[in-house]
Parts: sequence; C-alpha cells; structure tokens
Amino acid sequence: MTIRHVGMTRRQCVAATVAGMLATGLRPARALEPIRQGYQTNIWGMPTYYLLQSGALEKRGIKFQEFAVASGNLTMQQMVARQVDLGTYAGQSFIIGVDKGDLVGLMRIEEVGKTVRIMARRELGLTKVEQLKGLKIASQTGSSMANVFMDSVVPAHGLKKGDFQEVRMDVNNMVAALAAKTVDAMVNVEPYNSIAEADGIATPIMDFWEVDRMPVLMAATPDFVAKNPDAIVAYLKAWQDIARDFKDNPAKVADAIHAFYTSKGYSVPPDTLAKALALVEVNPGSPADLEPYLREQAGILLRQKIISAIPDWKKALRPDLWAKASA
Repeated sequence: MTIRHVGMTRRQCVAATVAGMLATGLRPARALEPIRQGYQTNIWGMPTYYLLQSGALEKRGIKFQEFAVASGNLTMQQMVARQVDLGTYAGQSFIIGVDKGDLVGLMRIEEVGKTVRIMARRELGLTKVEQLKGLKIASQTGSSMANVFMDSVVPAHGLKKGDFQEVRMDVNNMVAALAAKTVDAMVNVEPYNSIAEADGIATPIMDFWEVDRMPVLMAATPDFVAKNPDAIVAYLKAWQDIARDFKDNPAKVADAIHAFYTSKGYSVPPDTLAKALALVEVNPGSPADLEPYLREQAGILLRQKIISAIPDWKKALRPDLWAKASA
C-alpha cells in the first residue's frame, strides 16, 4: 500500500485545495476519510493508476490510499473482505464479487479484450490453440481472463480441461517462467505480452477481442456508497476529466505509466508500452450499458455453480450516480 504525502501541513493543503477548486469553478466533495482505492498492476489497472497520479481527485477534494495488487480478482477479494472501498476488475470477477459481497458497479472504465493474449514460447512455433494439447500453460486461475480462456476459448477449439496442464501463476511471473522453459505457453495481459514478444521469448497465438471484449468496471462496497454518495459523484467527475487525456494526450498518459513500470524494475521500451496501451479501449460510461453482457456472463457462472444466484441488477449497478456526475 502506498499513501500519497504532500509537502505541507494539513491545514495548508486543505486551504490550497479549496482555493484551487473555487478558482476553477469546482466544489469540494463532502469531507470523508481517504478512499481506499484498489487496482491491478497490469495494463487493466493503469487508467486507475493514471487517475491517482493526475491530480484530478485532489481537484475534486478527494483524498485516497492506493492498494495495488497483481490482478483484479485479488482486488475483488479485498473488497468482499471490506479491506478496500473501490476497485477495478472485469465483468466475471465483478459478478462473483456481487455474489460473495454485494458489491456495486459504478462505471464502465474500458474494454481490454485486445490486451489478453495466448502466448507460446517462440521456439515452439505454435500458431493455433489446438496445438496447446499436452503442454503446460500458465494461467492466473480465478481471474476473468482465466475464466474466459477455460469457458469460451478452450471448448471453441476442440479442447477440454485435462487436455493440457494448467499451471497457476501470477501474471507478473509468467514471462520469467516462459524464459526458464518451466511452462510452454501463457494466458496473459499487457504489458507482459508485449515485453515477452519484444524480448524474443514468446509469440502470440490469439487475443480475446473476438471472443470477449472484456469490459472492466469500477466497483464499490455498498456501505461506502451509502455513506459517501456526494464523494462518489465527485470521483466519477474526476474520471470524466482524465478520460480526455487518453484520447487527446496519449503521450502524457504513456509517460506516466512507463514511469510506473520502470519503478517496479521492468525494462519496457517506451514504444513497446505505447503499443500495449493502444490496445486498451478507455471509454468511461454508465454501468447500465453492460447489463446485457453481465447477464450473459452470470448465466455461465451460475451453470458452473461458481455463483449462487443471478444478481439483482437494480442493486448491483448504480447508473444513477454516473448520471449525476454527467449532468
């Protein structure tokens, strides 16, 4: 966990923030404790990371604490345990979170199906999913992309569970496992796929866009929503502020995110990261837009007995808050 510190007293910080908001016509959100913001450190979480680094939340009078983890399903688990207030993850993890912990969808952030790829060790020369039979495949079991791989991709190509060995692994460890030849292929996300390809370790077999566009949501715990509706509206307005940067100033976004990965010890050429970011369709919008997709995915999860019931979408999705932020 990292907490942002500002080099001034609390009173000076509050005064400067309020003065800045008044000068720009913004009103501070109702005072509250820092938002505990969860996000994943793969490319899916980078729009949220950029939000935190941009200063947009401070302009809206919102303080925060960062809780970064390897993948969104871990953030979902933190939220079910009420360790985090807000978090990002794809639809399948969101549905499981609603079933286990009554979580609430606030907005659609992005679509990331192009960022998920099946990659195989370069020397194997694989080009088809069918060729994975009998091989060791690294997969972050329990994640949304692992669910899509097993539920949709595998059966569509004539394979079934047991035709290959699924090796449970965090996404940030998979490239090293391919390089060490302890696995033959991986189901992974950006920027790790682009890193593996640029370093000559792996080649792509397919991405998931045509199978599942994989929308990513921003979700919240219901108790946090009940206590802080005004702050959530201000939070969603901050998202609308920074969404423009992804369209109008992608170089600025790429620089900030490149700094994140280099700080974590990854050697990622700026052009490689820029290509990976270009695969993320950042388009913040109402969670109501995703209800048909979520209904379909919930049906799959219910048949597999991963969830106990289809969620009540009137409780699980809060398009009214997005509508207020957009007014």
